[in-house]
Amino acid sequence: MPRQKHPARQHSSRRKPRKASPLRPTNPAIQTRSLREQVYDFLRDEMSKGGLQPGAFLDLNEIADRLGVSRTPLREALLNLESQGFVTVLPRRGFQLNELALDDIRHFYEIIGALEAAALRSVGYTLAPDDFARMRVLDDQMKQAVAARDFDRYYQANLAFHDSYLSRSDNKRLVAQVHLLKRRLYDWPRRQSMLQAWEEHSVVEHEEFLSLLERGLIDAAADHLQHVHWSFTVQERYIRTYYFAGREAQQQSQHAAPDQ
Repeated sequence: MPRQKHPARQHSSRRKPRKASPLRPTNPAIQTRSLREQVYDFLRDEMSKGGLQPGAFLDLNEIADRLGVSRTPLREALLNLESQGFVTVLPRRGFQLNELALDDIRHFYEIIGALEAAALRSVGYTLAPDDFARMRVLDDQMKQAVAARDFDRYYQANLAFHDSYLSRSDNKRLVAQVHLLKRRLYDWPRRQSMLQAWEEHSVVEHEEFLSLLERGLIDAAADHLQHVHWSFTVQERYIRTYYFAGREAQQQSQHAAPDQ
């Protein structure tokens, strides 16, 4: 007896849609980036915008659910942030976002000043009139940003000004460390306002520094970087106001006795 053929199974054309991960890249050019790198970028962006505040403990389950990822890439990203000094792992308490203390800022200034001065001494002779002209344009952009009280514009122009010579260095570890410490200082979180007197003073320092470079006085320019522009002692009055005046006022208001 011939075998009876079974009718072909009919498959429904309707499939249950899958929930897309918010971290899945849509641009083919960045699909090679690991999930850990994408989570890291998300956390840094949240830190910059103030979505994650210094001193807070992180709820890993909440963040993982929010991103639609497991805790593994999240923990890997946080361990990377820990190695960069943004996060501390506390036993039985979890991950805490670090606050900047005055000593932290002093140490960062000492390191940045020494590294930038060393880089300039090694590459300053390669700078040409075109470089100086570009640095003057950037310095002028900083002036305009200060007048407009536009911190983002000032910050980007300031980074580009210093990168005019840092980018010439073949010591990539030095440059990476300088960039990392600047993010710790200015991008955690990114401030929406500026201390105008400090930024105006900084622009003047840039002009003095650039004048030394244009005259070929590389060692003097490097000394200016280290012992003036990145001197904690020279900048301390501005640092205390910029970083701690608001925090101290808030603490005082919290501890103020209620009116009787």
